[in-house]
Amino acid sequence: MRVAVFALFCCLTSVVHANEDAMERFNYLMGDAGRREQAYAAGRERALFCGYCHGENGNSKRTHIPNLASQNPIYLFHSFEKFAKGERVDYVMSNLAKSLTLEDRVNIAVYFSQQKVQPHEDTVEPELVQQGATVFKTTCVGCHGDHAQGMQTMPRLAGQPREYIRKALTRFRNNDPSRAGSVMINIAGKLSEPEVEALAAYLSQLRLSAAQERRASAELIGAAVR
Repeated sequence: MRVAVFALFCCLTSVVHANEDAMERFNYLMGDAGRREQAYAAGRERALFCGYCHGENGNSKRTHIPNLASQNPIYLFHSFEKFAKGERVDYVMSNLAKSLTLEDRVNIAVYFSQQKVQPHEDTVEPELVQQGATVFKTTCVGCHGDHAQGMQTMPRLAGQPREYIRKALTRFRNNDPSRAGSVMINIAGKLSEPEVEALAAYLSQLRLSAAQERRASAELIGAAVR
């Protein structure tokens, strides 16, 4: 598992705007098996702060809060950076991110990326799910992957809570100031309210098979070595 973590994080070297200090820290931690193990263990310890809302294993306790389990580690790290710099705004996350060191943010990203996502059990109307699948295929696949598994710096959406997806898309759609600068504003702005509801229903119940999970990891690894 730690080897997979190393391969995933190697693709950080292809991120154009990545922080150089963060890059150096990632390379240092991931370049040695012992340091990788320490990073994972340290991340698990520091993630206790996150567990109150996101769950100890990265599966959220509330439907309006996202799962961090199985999330793209690069996306997790850059999300911390955006909250710390004020590029994204949330009362809890903004304060927490500022209190974490660079090493903490790296370690936590390592830890949560290796946890297994457990989608919330929810009764979802089959017709709505089908509508959401159609909207996803025509709008979201290019950035988030054919199974919403995430791609490079783009987040995984598969298995996220329904309310969280609906709330996030509505914020983008309404050009919420807390999401200023995101490419999602233009995309979500073209969605109708029924399409937002359909996407939320579809993504919340979307589960990847074991083979699809392996493929998702392989795609990230492939992006690293091209």
